[in-house]
Amino acid sequence: LIILDDWGLAPMTDLHRRDLLELLEDRYGKRSTIVTSQLPVTAWHESIGDPTLADAILDRLVHNAYKIELKGESMRKHAISLDQN
Repeated sequence: LIILDDWGLAPMTDLHRRDLLELLEDRYGKRSTIVTSQLPVTAWHESIGDPTLADAILDRLVHNAYKIELKGESMRKHAISLDQN
C-alpha cells in the first residue's frame, strides 16, 4: 500500500511526473494506492502539469478507483474548538 497524502499541494517537476508514472505503472492492477487531496479530481490534471504525462498518470490512478468525497467542516477545526472548551 502506498498513500499519497495531500496530493497536489505543490507543482510537480518533470522528474516527479516521470517517477510517479513509473511507480503507478508498476503497481497498476497489483497493489493498492490511496490518495488524499483537498483538490477536486477535476483539478488534478492541471496540477500534474504536462498534459501527456497527466493523462497517463490519471489513467492509471483514477481508472478502477473508488472515490470518496467528504463534505462539511474540517475535523481539525472541530478538534481545536473542543480543546479550547
